[in-house]
Amino acid sequence: MKKIAIIIGLFAVALSTTAQHSPDTAWKKKYRESVTIENDLVHTRLDVKFDYSKAWMYGKAWLTLQPHFYETNTLELDAKGMEVKKVAIVKGAANADLKYQYDGMVLKITLDKKYKGGEKYTLYIDYIAKPNELEVQGSAAITDAKGLYFVNPKGEDKNKPIQIWTQGETEATSVWCPTIDRPNQKTTQEIYMTVPDKYVTLSNGKLTSQKKNTDGTRTDYWKMEQPHAPYLFFMGVGDYAVIKDSYKGKEVSYYVEREYAGVARKIFGNTPEMMAFFSRITGVDYPWAKYGQIVGRDYVSGAMENTTATLHQESAQQDARELIDGNVWESTIAHELFHQWFGDYVTTESWSNLTLNESFANYSETLWDEYKYGKDAGAAQNYNDMQGYLQSGSDKKELVRFYYSDKEDMFDAVSYNKGGRILHMLRNYLGDSAFFKGLNSYLTTNKYKSAEAHQLRIAFEEVSGRDLNWYFNQWYFGAGHPQLDISYKYDDAAGKATVIIKQMQKSEKVFRLPIAIDVYDGANKVRNNIWVENKVDSFVFDYTKRPDLINVDGDKILLATKTDTKTLDNYIHQYKYAGNYVDRREAIDFAAKNQNDPQAAALLMQALKDKYHGLRNYTMSKIDLKKMSVKKDAEPILADLAKTDTKSTVRANAIAKLADIDAAAYKDLFKKAISDSSYSIAGSALEALLVADEAAALAEAKRLSATKTKGKLAASISTVLIEAGTEADFDVIAGNFDALPFGQEKFEALEPFAKYLGKVENTDKLKKGVDMIVSFRDGIPENYQSQTTPYINNIVLKGIISKKTAAAKTNTSLQSQIDYINTKTDNKKGF
Repeated sequence: MKKIAIIIGLFAVALSTTAQHSPDTAWKKKYRESVTIENDLVHTRLDVKFDYSKAWMYGKAWLTLQPHFYETNTLELDAKGMEVKKVAIVKGAANADLKYQYDGMVLKITLDKKYKGGEKYTLYIDYIAKPNELEVQGSAAITDAKGLYFVNPKGEDKNKPIQIWTQGETEATSVWCPTIDRPNQKTTQEIYMTVPDKYVTLSNGKLTSQKKNTDGTRTDYWKMEQPHAPYLFFMGVGDYAVIKDSYKGKEVSYYVEREYAGVARKIFGNTPEMMAFFSRITGVDYPWAKYGQIVGRDYVSGAMENTTATLHQESAQQDARELIDGNVWESTIAHELFHQWFGDYVTTESWSNLTLNESFANYSETLWDEYKYGKDAGAAQNYNDMQGYLQSGSDKKELVRFYYSDKEDMFDAVSYNKGGRILHMLRNYLGDSAFFKGLNSYLTTNKYKSAEAHQLRIAFEEVSGRDLNWYFNQWYFGAGHPQLDISYKYDDAAGKATVIIKQMQKSEKVFRLPIAIDVYDGANKVRNNIWVENKVDSFVFDYTKRPDLINVDGDKILLATKTDTKTLDNYIHQYKYAGNYVDRREAIDFAAKNQNDPQAAALLMQALKDKYHGLRNYTMSKIDLKKMSVKKDAEPILADLAKTDTKSTVRANAIAKLADIDAAAYKDLFKKAISDSSYSIAGSALEALLVADEAAALAEAKRLSATKTKGKLAASISTVLIEAGTEADFDVIAGNFDALPFGQEKFEALEPFAKYLGKVENTDKLKKGVDMIVSFRDGIPENYQSQTTPYINNIVLKGIISKKTAAAKTNTSLQSQIDYINTKTDNKKGF
């Protein structure tokens, strides 16, 4: 499940974080044990038909089970919100009705006799799934939990396709399929799906047959011969273009809306190479019969790793101009694919151990970027994910958590980001060979089973020969992270340098940290492998000439916050000679705080030409153009970047910076760049032209608004129309806002959109715009609304009211608009 980047970014911008609220701690008294296995799922066979007019699914299920160990004559199935019509035991060709009790959530069945451990029996259940009539709550990861979703089922929205898709994680498959909806269950599966003949389908396993029916429908038969967990069941139906690819003779397919058929390979085309890469590093060849990926509208998460059939949200669908700036969905594609090994092949046995799924999927993004795009790209991904955890206020949570309020709470920056960084540190400690052989041992030992963190530890121990209890106790079963203060003392007379490392975290916990300290004399480096394991540790190194740099955590792998007392000269040396991504970024950060110093400014000018485009962009965000000397030195570099850099995002950011320097002087460059094929370049150029020539920018925005645009250019068109346009531009501005998918980009667009609504006088348009904001507000998961609703009500909506109140002094008709906005904020937390 890929979602954490959206959620972390979204709520980091809000007024407060989870850590700033007093939590309800009553739940801490309850230990979340693994679910007792009384019966094992063995095989699931489904025959389903869809009623689009009612958003119902008519289902028939044949479930083969067996007592896990002890004999039993009872069975409990999860079956949420269904109409159960019949429950029977299958006896040869006949069915015998069984007694059952059903409370709308759990189906309690009395079997026809006592069955011994391992003795199989098959049930038949006739039912109707009614997902829209079930009230359930989602989470930060999954904003809804209805399990089965009918998108625009009656075709009433002409701008949205008719689709059906399912979302099983955490325990929502049981909304449309009676099952034991727990991650420690595994079952093989068959699904017969009857759908309108004009649509295609996707499910787990292989499409074995298709049969056309006389009523204009078709029945597709999907067969999954390898066992997997019920939450990974999937059905997808819709009018898709299906682009076929392959990996070692296995079908690899991409289901996209038809307008994206021409770019499907540009979006998903690295998948076969990813499959080969992940197969190689794990030593386990892609274990399933096929791999399909499908895009769903209105999806309630980022993406979901259903076995052999991943579902992506619509943000995956980028047009050719967006893809010029880079495939923003590539890391998600890698994330979900790696789940086919970690999560699907071997599955967490409880939600407490969720990190066994999500930390690996998270870390796969680093592994893929490192392999495909180089060490800097991998290190940048790793660094950004680490910051996602450090900024989340989650230092009180263990990685493996047996105490939590709701299973949905496990989908957070700890299970994902922190877990990924813990794997990264372990890889560094064990070395690549032992680390990847350990992954192979874990996967092969536990294939088609569920597992917990101890089994991962044992796999690494058996391969490496090292005891890792200390590591797992510290990182998997413990909370927090080290907060380090690093200082240096030099005794030139004695020729000794002392490095003092203090652990400053408020807790009494002291971390054991195996790290490298590199001592530099010019370009020559001497590595010292040491252990930090006390509140204060001192390490002494001999020298004949004072070192140019002592670099603590030489590989920059520590999950920690650091205060380091290195000098500017040290950081200049670090940028040049230590040289990995984080080394250079740290040097840029230090120089950015000291731009009055000519040497610091010179380092930044050098960093504007860094070999890695991510650091060129980062440096542009740090230079202070209000300082005349910096401005003078930076301008020719920025002008060159804007015209010639190989990365479109660098050119776009350089154009934005030139607008801050002398917009009028670069007006011709801006006007030309508006026609660039890159949305980022065209968008930045349009906003830059707004600074240089408002009338020209407005004319360009109106011209471009008549064409289909997305991404940065669409946002920039809205920016110009908001700043310089009129009420006549409402349809474009509101349409662009409404088209943004749920997430960070839409969150950041709230205030500009509200600013524009503040000057809209037409009441119908005002109401439409306010309703869009309210719809976004109310779509945020309930457990986060206490954080985001105050911001949206008090800053965004109240901002509109303030403008309307001022204008109402001369235009009393606006009072009805004020009243309307007030009705949208009444009885909402934080207002």
